[in-house]
Amino acid sequence: MRKIIHVDCDCFYAAIEMRDDPRLRGRPLAVGGDPGKRGVIATCNYEARAYGVRSAMASAYAKKLCPDLLIVPPRMAVYREVSAAVQAIFADYTTLIQPLSLDEAYLDVSDSQVCKGSATLMAQEIRQRVRDSQGITVSAGVAPNKFLAKIASDWNKPDGLKVVLPDELEAFVAALPVERLHGVGRVTAQRLNNLGVDTCAQLKLWRKADLVREFGSFGERLWELARGIDERPVVVESRRQSVSVEHTYDQDLPDLAACLDALPPLLDKLAQRLGRLEGQYRVSKPFVKLKFHDFTQTTLEQAGAPVTPEGYRDLCIQAFARGARPVRLIGVGVRLDNAHSPLGEQLLLF
Repeated sequence: MRKIIHVDCDCFYAAIEMRDDPRLRGRPLAVGGDPGKRGVIATCNYEARAYGVRSAMASAYAKKLCPDLLIVPPRMAVYREVSAAVQAIFADYTTLIQPLSLDEAYLDVSDSQVCKGSATLMAQEIRQRVRDSQGITVSAGVAPNKFLAKIASDWNKPDGLKVVLPDELEAFVAALPVERLHGVGRVTAQRLNNLGVDTCAQLKLWRKADLVREFGSFGERLWELARGIDERPVVVESRRQSVSVEHTYDQDLPDLAACLDALPPLLDKLAQRLGRLEGQYRVSKPFVKLKFHDFTQTTLEQAGAPVTPEGYRDLCIQAFARGARPVRLIGVGVRLDNAHSPLGEQLLLF
C-alpha cells in the first residue's frame, strides 16, 4: 500500500508577513488588495478567520466583517523564495513531489528509505525542518492515497499532523461527512443530503449503478471515495490545464455593452501569455468568466468555438445573459491539450 504525505503551509502569505514583522502577530491580518480598489483577500491568519474572513473574499467586505482587519499587499517574490526552500526540504525525502501551489504539495514516499521508511517520521521531520529554517508552520497528513492525505492535513490545523493508517482507513472514511469528499461542492452535498446521505457510511450503502443514475459519471467516483479508494498517482510534472487573465474593475460594468468594450485589452494580455508557453500545447476551447456585483459568478466554455475576438464576444454575450446584472470581474482564457504542433500557430487567431 502506498504512503502519501500532503503538506500544507498554514496561512502561508500571512505567516510570512507575521514572521518578518512580529508586530503583526496576535491581530487580524490579511494579505490582499486594496479595499478601495475592489481588491480581494489572498489569505488571512486565524485571528481574521474568527471574524468570518476568508480567501477570495472582497477586501471591502472583509473589512465590514472585521473593521480592525489589517490588509497588507502581497510580496510574491518573498513567498516564492520561501516556497522554493520548502520544496528543497521535500526533495530530501523523495523525488515524487507534486506541488499544487506555492504552499502545498503531495509527496509519495512509498519507496523512500529516509527515517527507516516511516512516512510518519518523515512528516514530523519535515514539519520541524520548515519551522526551524523558515520560521513558519506547516500541517501534514499521512495516508495511503492523495484523497485521504489531503483531508488528514486539514484535520489538526494549524501546525498539526494526522496519520491515517491502513487498518484505520475504513472507520476514518465512514465517519466523514460527504462535504469532505473531493469534488463534492455545496450543490452536490445538498443533493446527497436530500437523498438521506450525510456521511460516507450512508453513502457506502448505495450501489454504484444507483449513484451513476443519480449523479452521472461522478457517481462512480462517489462510490470509490465512500470506500476510501483513490488511485490517482503523485504526478511530478503536471500538465498545464489552462491559461487565463482576469480583471476586477474599480466600478461595476453596468451592462453588456460595457463588458464587450472591456474584452480587447484582456484578449491582448491573453495572447501575450499564450505566446510565452512552450510549443507542447494546443488550444482546446475558449472560455469566459463573469463575476457579478453580488459575487455570484458563471464560466462559459465551448469546444469548437473560434479562439477569436468574435468568439469571445459571443461567449461573453451568453455568459452575461445568465446574470444580466452589473459585472465586477471579467476573465478570459483557453483550456489546453497536449499537441505536437506549436501553439504559436494558434495565436494567429488573435
